[in-house]
Amino acid sequence: MHSRNPFYILVAVLFIVGIGASIYRGVEHNVPFLPGKQVQSWAVEAKVSFQGTGEPAEVSFSLPQDPAYQVLVENASSPGYGLTINHNDNDRRAVWSIRQALGTQDLYYKVTLVPTGSTQIPATQTPAAPEAYLWPATEQAAAEQVIADVWTRSASNLSFAQQLMASIAEHKRSQNVELLLASQTPTQLFLHMLHTKGIPAHKVSGLYLEDQRRRQPLSPFVEVFHDGQWILFDLVKGKQGRPQNLLLWERAGHSVLDVMGGVNSQVNFAMLQDTRSALATSIDMMMNNNALDFSLYQLPLEEQSLFKGILLIPIGVLMVVFLRVMIGIKTSGTFMPVLIALAFIQTSLLTGLIGFLLIVSCGLVIRSYLSHLNLLLISRISAVIIVVIGIIGVFTLLSYKFGLSEGLTITFFPMIILAWTIERMSILWEEEEGPREVMLQGGGSLMVATLAYLAMSASWVQHWVFNFLGIHLVILALVLLMGQYTGYRLLELKRFKSLAGA
Repeated sequence: MHSRNPFYILVAVLFIVGIGASIYRGVEHNVPFLPGKQVQSWAVEAKVSFQGTGEPAEVSFSLPQDPAYQVLVENASSPGYGLTINHNDNDRRAVWSIRQALGTQDLYYKVTLVPTGSTQIPATQTPAAPEAYLWPATEQAAAEQVIADVWTRSASNLSFAQQLMASIAEHKRSQNVELLLASQTPTQLFLHMLHTKGIPAHKVSGLYLEDQRRRQPLSPFVEVFHDGQWILFDLVKGKQGRPQNLLLWERAGHSVLDVMGGVNSQVNFAMLQDTRSALATSIDMMMNNNALDFSLYQLPLEEQSLFKGILLIPIGVLMVVFLRVMIGIKTSGTFMPVLIALAFIQTSLLTGLIGFLLIVSCGLVIRSYLSHLNLLLISRISAVIIVVIGIIGVFTLLSYKFGLSEGLTITFFPMIILAWTIERMSILWEEEEGPREVMLQGGGSLMVATLAYLAMSASWVQHWVFNFLGIHLVILALVLLMGQYTGYRLLELKRFKSLAGA
């Protein structure tokens, strides 16, 4: 007797790989597990303005690079200007250039962003210690005293930054802090004191995202390195951490806007919150990251539509195997109900049932006449196929004449399968089991096809079989397991009803 252990190992591997692949796709590529899920997106527009002096102009503008937001679409509107996007490790910049810029110049940059859910700012590498800030002679003594006082009240770089922010941002500042703030902003003073102690930190510019706001400026922040992370400090509000709906626009410590060949430059931001499909968003993100190599979404739309129908067949097959092996429902043909269920998806359930009954009934009547002609099997089947096509054509024309648009969809029925079904039912009726068995198998086929249609037409099923291909391995494992079942079917238990009553 052969051991079944290899079989169960195969089934377990199919389950694990299928479920693992589906979970990986949902988590890694942000593909929603349920259809219809929506996500919030932000459309941000930056308007760069300056006065051209009639000379060649070059405008360098920092672009957002925030781990908390994914860039979906970005474009620039700059008629007459050349545009280059420069990518560095921690800095993305748009560079506009033109041979002559005279008068008021307006350049636009638009970007669509979606939140990634990541609130931390990891450091790609340990930053080098910054150069110590050289204090002016009139400020050096005051700065050293403030730094020494805060240093004694701290235990780490992070706690030093926290205590230092409290000393700068508190309402009753010391005289030394007031002296230092007379010549520099709180953000600059905080950054210079951190550099004096050799603590890695840099200035960043952030944009508060508020729906339907215009002419919004950037706000200054400071990122302090601690334990592999960048910690955000807001010296204006005296708070630590990342505020809600904050987009970090410039994180390299450089200027946001540099203009050569122009004066009076400025940049303002407008923003709008929107809702978009989570699935469409994940597809756009995968396209931006070149992660569509093994996805059906890289196929043309026509092939995608074809596969959406093909990938529903395993669901119908699973229903047929379960209903025949476990329940014991008889059908005319093994997988004919699956093809009928596919036709129901195109025609709708009620129209499909009526069309199927009409075609099969008329086909049986004509087939009964053909049985008296003593034709060869191949000729008889061919005749039935032609008759089925004729019946479908007649019903389609009648539906059109009476204005029944639903009847036009019966052309989706598989004609060859219908012909074989009519042939098989006719043989059962005339030569084998009689009309009772025909009704039993025909009714069973319609029941299985209806249940398969309900399963295949469910929106969440269609979403899963197309977006999570690993689910097909799970279906295969279930089919293999049910193929090992040799016990009683559910409908066979009625034979033991009398024993249960006794």
